[in-house]
Order: sequence, then C-alpha cells, then structure tokens
Amino acid sequence: MTATPRTYWLEHAWLGAHVEPGVALDVADGRIAGVRTGTPAPPPGAEILRGLTLPGLANAHSHAFHRALRSTVQVGSGTFWTWREVMYATAERLTPDSYHALARAVYAEMALAGITTVGEFHYVHHAPGGTPYADPNAMGEALLAAAAEAGIRITLLDAAYLSSGFGRPPTAHQLRFSDGDADAWAARSSLLKDQDHARIGAAVHSVRAVPAEQLSTVARWAGERRAPLHVHLSEQTAENDACREAHGCTPAQLLALHGVLGPRTTGVHNTHLTAEDVSLIGGSGTGTCMCPTTERDLADGIGPAAALQNEGSPLSLGSDSHAVVDLFEEARAMELNERLRTRTRGHWTAAALLRAATVDGHAALGWDDTGVIEAGARADLTTVALDSVRTAGPLPRLGAETAVFAATAADVRHTVVAGRHVVRDGAHTLVPDVPGALAQAIQDLRA
Repeated sequence: MTATPRTYWLEHAWLGAHVEPGVALDVADGRIAGVRTGTPAPPPGAEILRGLTLPGLANAHSHAFHRALRSTVQVGSGTFWTWREVMYATAERLTPDSYHALARAVYAEMALAGITTVGEFHYVHHAPGGTPYADPNAMGEALLAAAAEAGIRITLLDAAYLSSGFGRPPTAHQLRFSDGDADAWAARSSLLKDQDHARIGAAVHSVRAVPAEQLSTVARWAGERRAPLHVHLSEQTAENDACREAHGCTPAQLLALHGVLGPRTTGVHNTHLTAEDVSLIGGSGTGTCMCPTTERDLADGIGPAAALQNEGSPLSLGSDSHAVVDLFEEARAMELNERLRTRTRGHWTAAALLRAATVDGHAALGWDDTGVIEAGARADLTTVALDSVRTAGPLPRLGAETAVFAATAADVRHTVVAGRHVVRDGAHTLVPDVPGALAQAIQDLRA
C-alpha cells in the first residue's frame, strides 16, 4: 500500500480547527513527512488536489454483505426483526469467493465516498450449517483481501456470536456464525494476523448472542492484544427487556459487570439507554459509534449521542447496513436527529462532527496515527469538490460546514491512502467499474 515519495498541493486543507489555503504535503513511506502552509501555488511536480482536503474518513461500523439488501428491504412494512430474516437469507448464500467479490465492490464504493478505513464487524465465519471451512478464517481472509484490492485499510472486528438469545442455542441461520463457545472463538480468531493495511480486533455481537459467563473471554482476548473491541449495544428495546428478565440488569450494566467496557471498547448504536447506562459508558471511556442512516432505516430510534459525549464517550460514525455509503450524511444526520429530538440547533460544530468521522473514528478502529493532516500521520486524504451544485457558493473558509451540511459522497474527487491515489477525479484507480462490480456481485449472490 505504500507509495513512492511525492508532494501533494492542497488548494484548501482542513487542519483540525480551520481551513488553510495553499498547503503542500510532503509524503514519504506512506506518511506525511511535512506540512507547508502559505504555499499559494503548487510546487513543481506536485500533485494538485482542487477543493477541500480532509483527513481520510473512517467508517467505524460495516457489515459488507448488507449492501446486497439495499432497496430490496424497502418493500412492505415491518420491524428490525422482520428485516433480520431477510438479512439471514442473504448471509446464508455467502461463500468465501462471493463474499470477496461483494466486499471488494463495497469497499471500492467506500473509497469513492472518501472512506480510507473501514471497521468490518464480521460474524459470518463458517459454511452453512456451521461446518468450518478448510481454512477456518476463509471468510475473514476474503474480507482482508477485498479491502487490499479496493485500496483501503480495514480493521476486521471478528465477532463472537454463540447464541440466538439468552440461554438459547443458535437458530439454523445462525449456525454458521457460531464457534460453539468463546474459547473456540478465541482460538480461531488468534489465527488472524495484522497486515500492512489491516488490524485484527474483536467484537461481542450483542449480549443476547454471547452468554454472560463468556463475555470476559472475549474482553480478555482483546485486552491481551490491546485490540479494539466493539459490541452492538441496546439497539432494540426487546433486547433490553430480555436482558433484564435473564440477568436483572441492562445490557450496559451486564457488559460493565464482565469487564467489557473501557477505552478500547466501542458500543455500536447505544440507542435505548438509561441515565445510569450513559454514565457507565461515558465514565469508563467506552466509545459510541452512531449509525444514523441505518438506525433510521430500521426504525431503531435516536440514541443519546450528545449525552454520551458529555459523559466522556468519544463518538465515531458508521454506515452499518449501507442503506447509503456516505459519512457526510452520517455526520449531519447525527446533528439533525438531535435537532428533531430536542427542537434546538447546534449540538455539534462541523469541526466536532468531522472529528467523529476522522480521528476519533480511526482511534475506535485501532489506527491511532491516522485521521489528521500533520507530520508523522499516515497520508490518508479525502478531497471534496467546492464547485458542485451542492457545494458551490459558500466561502472556502466555511469548508467544514460545507462538507458536513451540504456535501455528499458524490462530491468526493480524490481519495489518497498511504500517499497513493485510490480515487482520482472521481474514478477508482484499482476497480475500474465499481457500479458494474456491485451489480455483478449482487446478481451472482442472488443466482
């Protein structure tokens, strides 16, 4: 993934607190070697990035195969639980080869949207019926290869998924998710290794999917490796009710009791929380990944993101089910959802929302040296056009506000990963026909 030394000239650059015009970046060994401001004209030989250049975006929560559900699940009515049955049917058809083809196209779509790192919450581990593949991590390795071929970084969050509910065995659809118990999950996951473009993390699918007495095994595995640990948390009120019935406490309280919460842990959704839950999550430094487009698509509800952040929970963003792949939409949706809920405006600045989409998102995925434009950071960049029908008009110094509140993924002109152009002038350099690749992969999956 590392590119040869070069210089990029950024017409406008977001440097974390303000927009700076005329910035030259010297890049070597995939990292930013120097940041030169006050450079009104491109240096000789520099690659020119017209528009507003941001640090690369981090998509902190993805289920790549859900991309095959786009539009098909919008027919008729229902709930999260009826949607889940359609999702299970799609998961049943995945093979290592078909998942690789689909994920490669999905990750290329992400690159076109300015995403340079994805957190893949991965739980489709085995063949239908639960029989392991000859390579027990064939599905995970397919995802790692797909990200490399699409030119982006990945944190594979290998998920323990052992139960269909509190005290109940996996259903027929869920057998391919399960390793039997957390020790077997840990043994298999330990075979996965970090790569130049990849980090290996862990996930508890949910408190309903991992028996309480096995939660600490997953937490210990992640802690020993200093790896990120993610968990779907209180996405549905039914999960909260079942947890109280089984354990006499909320999911957040159960996770705290078994050592799952902490600074390397991220709760995904964190939607239906009590005041005590919010304090537990924030006070432990546990992060919160909001996925507003999926949460509204599935009628989940609006989580208390502002309250969680105020209590100390860092925020990140994810496109989750990929109803859309657009981190700008996720960022503004978090603010606009809070406006609808409270009937007041201005809960986050554009700078704060960009932080969730960049540096804090990368930190949630274990990439602590990514997500900023400064010397020593990885040279991952996203350039947004300032002259499209959506972004034209505002002053360049309002670039952060324009990116968050006006731009869409369609306005991304360039995506650079480790100093290498992955998207140039709106075209993917490694996957020539991304729409065609998506269409073919989804058609093959349905065949």
